[in-house]
Amino acid sequence: QVQLVESGGGLVQPGGSLRLSCAAFGSIVSINEMEWYRQAPGKERELVAGIVSGGIATYADPVKGRFTISIDNAKNRVYLQMNSLKPEDTAVYSCTGVVITDGLGSTWWGSGQGTQVTVSS
Repeated sequence: QVQLVESGGGLVQPGGSLRLSCAAFGSIVSINEMEWYRQAPGKERELVAGIVSGGIATYADPVKGRFTISIDNAKNRVYLQMNSLKPEDTAVYSCTGVVITDGLGSTWWGSGQGTQVTVSS
């Protein structure tokens, strides 16, 4: 059984920063890939950033240059550093990923519950 748990959300003023964490718990050999999504009220869920185990990252255009995704394989965690936050970044952020669960390469796919990020003065 694997569980993804997000943390680090909160209320921040425009221009501020937050670092989100996605921790993978359970029977885990390694994180294969992980994505951060966000969903604002009344809007579609959108992909924010993604990373694979080798460290190659991709970003959605609205966050390029402001957000950085990183992976800590030793701690089974993926981080999303968010700088220069804007009110339009307000959303519930969640992580979704693929985890390797044993030496045979078995995988688990799932999502966490999400963490609220509110950017407001």
